[in-house]
Amino acid sequence: MQPALQKMYEQLSLIHPMEAAAWEQFQEIWTPISYKRKELVTTAGEVERFLYWVVDGVQRGFHLHEQKEATIVFTYAGSFSGIIDSFLLQQPSRYYLETLTSSQFLRSSFRQVEACRKSHACIAELMYKALAFTTGGILERQIELMVYTAEEKFRTLLKRSPHILQLVPHKYLASYLGIDATTFSKLLGSIRLS
Repeated sequence: MQPALQKMYEQLSLIHPMEAAAWEQFQEIWTPISYKRKELVTTAGEVERFLYWVVDGVQRGFHLHEQKEATIVFTYAGSFSGIIDSFLLQQPSRYYLETLTSSQFLRSSFRQVEACRKSHACIAELMYKALAFTTGGILERQIELMVYTAEEKFRTLLKRSPHILQLVPHKYLASYLGIDATTFSKLLGSIRLS
């Protein structure tokens, strides 16, 4: 089994055990694809046709309102990527997915993922649990954005993802936290990083 699929299997098994026959079918649906740095993988208005597993690189999902961008998510090696609501509902995306670095993925089509989900109860349960965890994370992040101070948002980000300062340009981190770039720079200079 290739290393990327092995890592996927290990991470998915932590969420829900997968039967051998289910994993056999599931691992067969993934094909490699690469994108260059600063390339749009998905654009607003198009339907997300693929689910991605990040092998290498960093990506961001963002929304564009007039001339203002709001970064909503980062993905990197060992995580799924894509515009998930568009993928699951097969409706036009309201968001963009962009590579911040050159990126290598494994990807699978909606049709292939759905076939596996419908064929294997353990895959359906795995997807259900993964979406439940994701929803919990989204709600937690919503609270952070609405009630935390800029410093609390910054500290929470560093606690949750300490490596992110080396992976993502600071202007996108500021956007993700909902603070301006100047405030982000001040926090970066004033808070001791361990």
